[in-house]
Amino acid sequence: MFTAQPSSASGRSMAVPDQALRRIVVASVAGSAMEWYDFFLYGTAAALVFGQLFFPASADPLSGTLGAFAAFALGFVARPLGGILFGHIGDRYGRRTSLVWTLFIMGSATFGIGLLPTYEHVGLWAPAALVVLRLLQGIAAGGEWGGGVLMISENAPPEKRGYYAAWSQLGVGGGFMLSSAAFLAVQALPHDQFVTWGWRLPFLASLLIFALGLYIRCHLPESREFQNADKAGQISHMPVIEAIKRHPKEILLTMGLRTAENGSAYLFLAFSLVYGKFVGIANSTMLTGVMLAMMLEMIAMLLWGKLSDRIGRKPVYLIGAASLTLLAFPFFWLLDTHSTPLIWLALVLGTALCHGAMIGTLPALVSELFSTEVRYSGVALGHEIASIFAGGLSPLIATALLLRYQTYWPVAVLLIVFGFVTVVTLGFTHETRQS
Repeated sequence: MFTAQPSSASGRSMAVPDQALRRIVVASVAGSAMEWYDFFLYGTAAALVFGQLFFPASADPLSGTLGAFAAFALGFVARPLGGILFGHIGDRYGRRTSLVWTLFIMGSATFGIGLLPTYEHVGLWAPAALVVLRLLQGIAAGGEWGGGVLMISENAPPEKRGYYAAWSQLGVGGGFMLSSAAFLAVQALPHDQFVTWGWRLPFLASLLIFALGLYIRCHLPESREFQNADKAGQISHMPVIEAIKRHPKEILLTMGLRTAENGSAYLFLAFSLVYGKFVGIANSTMLTGVMLAMMLEMIAMLLWGKLSDRIGRKPVYLIGAASLTLLAFPFFWLLDTHSTPLIWLALVLGTALCHGAMIGTLPALVSELFSTEVRYSGVALGHEIASIFAGGLSPLIATALLLRYQTYWPVAVLLIVFGFVTVVTLGFTHETRQS
């Protein structure tokens, strides 16, 4: 049995010394970047090449891309399962143990994708195998985000938790940048070579990245708050069930907060590549713009997290969600200009401003909603269930809308809906920052 602790930040333990915290931050960010590199590779490949290689050819290239994004969405369907599994492991046996296993599964699945035969060679077995490996990626990703966040936030001083917790998202941004850079590099190959074997290189390179990430994870110290809870006998035997019983509202709030953040991320960073291709923008222009936007967002999210320590989590999160609704149509107007600076401006505003304000604040906000002994499970459940209908389905829905209407405006409306859901959710969320 365990003793209930308050879910607010005021009930949390003393932070670790600054030097030790810096080591934890660096190790957590590096390990997370290795894992998210693997996960994001699929999104880029789905937008650029998987449609024609793994799904039956049709008259409209968007149909093949739609099939690739359907498999992309299935990875998100698997994420709640990963959240439940690794939330249980993380709350019972430690955050570090859970993170080592998520990296092992992710690395193995990604390397396997690089070895797959295509539809031309084995027919329907190719997309079937791709789906299985994508599901494994989803399971691993479902346990990764919560663990990466908690390793930092549970060791950070309460008055700086927003800033330090935002560092956990640099791993996500770093992984995306690495995956985009890898595809940008192999796209320099002649087109035939890129389609035949060049696309495989970023996936096969994950073997080296996996080995480095595993070394980093195995030398990562355990969360101080988990250690304190373990010593005090406060570890739950069924943390997922306890999280649902004790924090149903907080799980729903996490889902609502996640809607705009996750839904917009994959529209700005994955679907934008599809739309750029649709309107005739060079892949290199879009990929470079996405990388530039992500670089700036990695700086911006730290600033947003720091601002949340000063004025509160809710006001900063509201800036991001409200800005999303205002930028929805202008984002596509800027892309349609075919002007490289304006295209990059659209991507920077979408990521560093709208998404950055939300993702920079989300780690501290949602972790402060739950008590220590069920925090991993509670955060993972809310975060990953929302990822199905937000990030997982958004590129699929957006591509289907583009295929049906041959224009951007339905996708802009989708962005506005995501923003509205999160703005309403904020109205039911209490401020978690300590006064």
